[in-house]
Amino acid sequence: MAGEAGMFMVPQTTGSVLCCKCGIRMQPNAANMCVKCLRSEVDITEGLPKHVMIIHCPECDSYLLPPKTWIKAQVESKELLTFCLNRLKSLRNKVRIVHAEFIWTEPHSKRIKVRLRVQKEVLNGAILEQAYIVEYVQQEHMCESCSRIQANPDQWVAAVQLRQHVSHRRTFFYLEQLILKHDAAGRAIRIKQMDQGIDFFFANRSHGVKFVEFLGKVSPIRSRHDKQLVSHDPKSNNYNYKYTFSVEISPVCREDLICLPPKVAVSLGNLGPIVICTKVTNSIALLDPLTLRYCFLDADQYWRSAFRSLLTCRQLVEYIVLDVEIISPEVNVGGSKYALADAQVARLSDFGRNDTIFFIKTHLGHLLKPGDHALGYDLYGANSNDIELEKYKGLVLPEAILIKKSYEEKRQRKRGKPRAWKLKSLNMEVDDTKGRNEQEKMNSEYEEFLRDLEENPELRFNISLYRNKGYQPSEMASTADGEDVPSIPLEELLADLDITDAEDSGDDNDDDGMRE
Repeated sequence: MAGEAGMFMVPQTTGSVLCCKCGIRMQPNAANMCVKCLRSEVDITEGLPKHVMIIHCPECDSYLLPPKTWIKAQVESKELLTFCLNRLKSLRNKVRIVHAEFIWTEPHSKRIKVRLRVQKEVLNGAILEQAYIVEYVQQEHMCESCSRIQANPDQWVAAVQLRQHVSHRRTFFYLEQLILKHDAAGRAIRIKQMDQGIDFFFANRSHGVKFVEFLGKVSPIRSRHDKQLVSHDPKSNNYNYKYTFSVEISPVCREDLICLPPKVAVSLGNLGPIVICTKVTNSIALLDPLTLRYCFLDADQYWRSAFRSLLTCRQLVEYIVLDVEIISPEVNVGGSKYALADAQVARLSDFGRNDTIFFIKTHLGHLLKPGDHALGYDLYGANSNDIELEKYKGLVLPEAILIKKSYEEKRQRKRGKPRAWKLKSLNMEVDDTKGRNEQEKMNSEYEEFLRDLEENPELRFNISLYRNKGYQPSEMASTADGEDVPSIPLEELLADLDITDAEDSGDDNDDDGMRE
């Protein structure tokens, strides 16, 4: 800019000097020596540790940070690199660590090599940077919890008995994914599938208490605990107990039809009394399908006046929609969109056999069109002996209440085709003595759970989905299946190479499995 104005500019030059050792030209520094000569004179890595012994537990893949802390870390992970640098505390008082990275070694060599780049002030204030390698030698030694398990697998201290008294396991399928995502059962030494629930066993009481607290944050539960004396040392006054936590999940599930007790309905502002459960977290979300009124019922409110569902998802009936007339615009209620509409529907089992048509009001007006199929509860033909329903004198029930749109007819064409995604599963002990019917029932319920994940984005919001490596999309299939069947976009899927690799190698003990 000064040159454009015609001003005289003094050219800036960088001075150079000769190295006092070898005489080559170089930029001046405090030692007046080039880098090669400076390194020949001073070795900043002298006296730094180059061999370190570390204790590794082969069962749980954790490392001992003295004196008693065990840290879980995968090979060449950030956690393992942090652990390795923490073992070099004496190094930080002598030099400054600039960079650190792993050097590949044979997996069976029991060696971990880390290349460090360090800096140190040397002659007359000159700063010298140098790289060197630290070798960590692994010594195999089981941690306390693993050694206890190896000695006696049933030697647990705390047991959490999780139960839900319903006729299906949909809640446990969803809860399993939440536990995996948050690693809530990472401290469990054993997990066993039971009838109407799951048992979790822990080596420490605090781990069981923490797990029960996690369950209370994701589902409406009530719990009680008890303890049993195992041994007592009168000399040292030590007591050993076994603790048992009994946790019960509310029997009300998503998409259940509920008749609220009169006292509960009044406390919720005369809601319902016929409502639908739309969401279950640590509170229960209830929706009146006839008025679109919406409220939440927390766990304390529910267990004070516990009630059961009038009809459950096992009693859903498929309807065909004949006509839909919107009577109110689409509204956002509790994060979901609904629109009231008058609809004419007929049971699919009656379609073509008789002329039974139901004129109902539905909250799914924004989704349904004439010719669509929907799942709902048949109150016209249901025989319900509900105590709470009998308390309402003169209550006129609708002939049917639709719950969700059905894609069963369109799914028939895609049956047997693999999905582009997978789910992880807990390393759980399963009772193999059950009959074939029980296994088929569980497989069908798990398939329904996968379909719910595809249809409901809100349901899969808190779940980790993984890419299926074996999935190969076909152009022929994509053109033939052009109907609007709900699917999960690839952007929501995660790549988890370690899990699939472990599954391919058949090692189910070290890593969680995968299920489609």
